[in-house]
Amino acid sequence: MSASVIGYICIAGMLALIAVRCPVSLAMAATGFVGFGLIVAFPPAFSILDTGPFETLTNFDFSPIPMFILMGVFASKAKMSAELFSGARTLFGGWRGGMALAAVTSCGVFSAISGSSLATAASMARVALPEMRKRGYASSLATGTLAAGGTLGIMIPPSIALLLYALITEQSVGQMFIAGIMPGILGLILYCVAIAILVAVRPNLATPGDPTTLKEKIVGLKGLAPFGGIFAFIIGGIYGGFFTPTEAAAVGAAGTFLIALVRGLSLVQFREAIEETLFLSAMIFFMIIGAEIFGTFLTVSRISFTLVEFVGSLGLPPYAILLAVLLLYMLLGCVMDSIAMLLLTVPVVFPIVTAAGFDPIWFGVISVITVELGLITPPVGMNVFVIKTVAPEVPIREIFKGVFPFVLSDMVRLGLLILFPWLALGLL
Repeated sequence: MSASVIGYICIAGMLALIAVRCPVSLAMAATGFVGFGLIVAFPPAFSILDTGPFETLTNFDFSPIPMFILMGVFASKAKMSAELFSGARTLFGGWRGGMALAAVTSCGVFSAISGSSLATAASMARVALPEMRKRGYASSLATGTLAAGGTLGIMIPPSIALLLYALITEQSVGQMFIAGIMPGILGLILYCVAIAILVAVRPNLATPGDPTTLKEKIVGLKGLAPFGGIFAFIIGGIYGGFFTPTEAAAVGAAGTFLIALVRGLSLVQFREAIEETLFLSAMIFFMIIGAEIFGTFLTVSRISFTLVEFVGSLGLPPYAILLAVLLLYMLLGCVMDSIAMLLLTVPVVFPIVTAAGFDPIWFGVISVITVELGLITPPVGMNVFVIKTVAPEVPIREIFKGVFPFVLSDMVRLGLLILFPWLALGLL
């Protein structure tokens, strides 16, 4: 049996394990180990199990992951999200749907110090959802806005998804972060446009807010200032070459900790922040270890090379190949966690896409946006279930109904980035 055939059988086995709710990290590690053993030999396969996890956990390139998570957790524990939402509310004053606009804007700003979509959605939902419900907002609009707004955390740097993509494909982490800025802002703008259209067409979805004066708007900007300062410091430092992304993560975590400390972070909250960061980091690192073992197996099976040759022999135009890859991402996004999907698919599709002539940085942005869609589309829709835990009385169907306009917004953003690649590459 050829290495490629063994490879395809093992991939099918891995997908079967995932389908029966086996943890993705374990499914990747198990099939990678068995596949490598069948193709090469089992003694070297056991050696990979012995040394692989150690090499991954001691890889300095992965150290920003817990630091970026810690930034978001510190901000959440110190209730910085509440002040952020309060400040954003004053900016939209008496607009109909102003609180929804404030919520999605707050999600975008919170994303500047949180690399996690789930953390962004959870933090802002706890603050904004009760206020929106109190003011008579429709459940679908309130929950849909927050579920979709949370996805901005996966694109606006510092983004764990962009970081992992850069490390997997050996691209510059700094360039990936810079490339994510304009698409992230574009996503925020399109979400705001979607809300404005919704409340204009269906005024019963939202009530007008309380008018605010110019002075109140200026005071409200203070709630946004810490986030803007940290974001500018991190991205400006990377862009200006003052420090590496790894150093930026440590500096950002320290800065967020100091701000949280000034705002009354208690010892109990500090301990909870460390515990939550350890839990989330361990979950991601287990998936990285599984992906590393699976990636070693893919290398010896030569599946990526055979796929590149096969796709090249079809004579398809480059954009047809890109469309096929994005459709695959959308389908997988409906049933898989976003980080797991990136770790699983990028080693396979990256050679195909680059062989078709697409820019690797640009494709990273495109793939992460497509992964975003999986966070708010059924049946998995992780962000939707995060909102469901905050608002258990709202039917899950109602939340999915609320995110539909934002899914359309993401499709528009995807189309614009494909038509105008400079939207991602213009700042590089």
